[in-house]
Amino acid sequence: MPTATVADAVMQSFVIEGGRPLSGRVRAAGNKNGALPILAACLLTSEPVELSNVPRIRDVLTMVELLEDIGASVEWLGRNEIRVDAASAHKVELDTELCSRIRASFLLAGPLLARFGRVSAPPPGGDVIGRRRLDPHIHALAELGAEIDVSGQRYEMRTNGLRGKRVFLDEASVMATENAVMAATLAPGETTVSNAASEPHIQDLCRFLVSLGAQIEGIGSNVLHIAGVSSLGGGAWRIGSEHIEVASFVGLAAVTGGELTIDDVVPEDLAPILPAFARLGVRVELDGTTAHVAAGQQLEIQDDLGGQIPKIEDGPWPAFPADLTSIALAVATQARGTILIFEKMFENRLFFVDKLVSMGARIILCDPHRAVVTGPAKLYGQRMASPDIRAGMAMLIASLCAEGTSTIGNVGEIDRGYERIDERLRQLGASIERVEG
Repeated sequence: MPTATVADAVMQSFVIEGGRPLSGRVRAAGNKNGALPILAACLLTSEPVELSNVPRIRDVLTMVELLEDIGASVEWLGRNEIRVDAASAHKVELDTELCSRIRASFLLAGPLLARFGRVSAPPPGGDVIGRRRLDPHIHALAELGAEIDVSGQRYEMRTNGLRGKRVFLDEASVMATENAVMAATLAPGETTVSNAASEPHIQDLCRFLVSLGAQIEGIGSNVLHIAGVSSLGGGAWRIGSEHIEVASFVGLAAVTGGELTIDDVVPEDLAPILPAFARLGVRVELDGTTAHVAAGQQLEIQDDLGGQIPKIEDGPWPAFPADLTSIALAVATQARGTILIFEKMFENRLFFVDKLVSMGARIILCDPHRAVVTGPAKLYGQRMASPDIRAGMAMLIASLCAEGTSTIGNVGEIDRGYERIDERLRQLGASIERVEG
């Protein structure tokens, strides 16, 4: 399948023959969680915007459908280049079925409120990894002047005009930060967003908005200052590279024993990630925008001082990303020693570990947030199904280093976050095929 589609991939499976080292060179794709809010932000201007390095994945394709349903004109200029012209956008009632596919559909709330003064949004979809509150979004938009009715089956929001305000987020929510920033961009006056999330993709969104004429200070910190402007212009922007994908490829190379070079990485985005991989014995060399994983690494968990069992725990940036706990856990099954994986942010994220246990992994799931992993474990191919994007990648990592054949169903979940992953893995020497059913 040359390009991930929205409808078909749900019924497809990957068939993987494990035990082959992944070696070669691969370029990091554009950041999924950067592309989605930037696409939504195109609604803030009536002038055309051209975006490059856009990952052509299921979630992005759904966001494109949402923009088109609203009335925007969207045209793919190349495989990873897109032009959005929202001059004709007019619809403020978001389509229920489209919104059910992705959580990022709620990112349209801030731009539509800012531009049209009204939005009707159904609850968003997305990965079922635990409770994912919309409260910070609602509170932030209400502080900026939106009247919001949450009593029905949809979120009905309207305003006679947003105004700059001091906004404190009760959690450092990535998407709530993005919604608040986008809404505040066109709100007269000064807005301060405190306890803001500061992930690389939020920084990318803010810099994109600045390139269109927005006034935002504090980018990269947890306090953002936005001076509202009357309008934004058009422009061109390159989506930043996906640090989660870079780390996923690092894990794939490490567990299969291959030598891998990853191009187009942003070294500072890997600052909180590489120390955690080093704790698993994975060595990564950085040279400019290139990351290199040497072949045949002897993975060994590094104990804490005094021989204590170490842990990898996630948190808001710049802590270790929650999206990588599943990947770290899969890598840990192949490292000598014992480690605690502590997933603080989502109570369902670790429920996929029974799939790895069925393959032979030595994992104790202590509770919804903690798993103890002891390795290395000999893994054997199994038939599984992917419950979400990152669990799917963890299963893929395990399958590629397992003995025998594995089948992973529901690969549409993996396609939501990783562009043409089967094609790219085959180019690195993996035995992986996409089949129907």
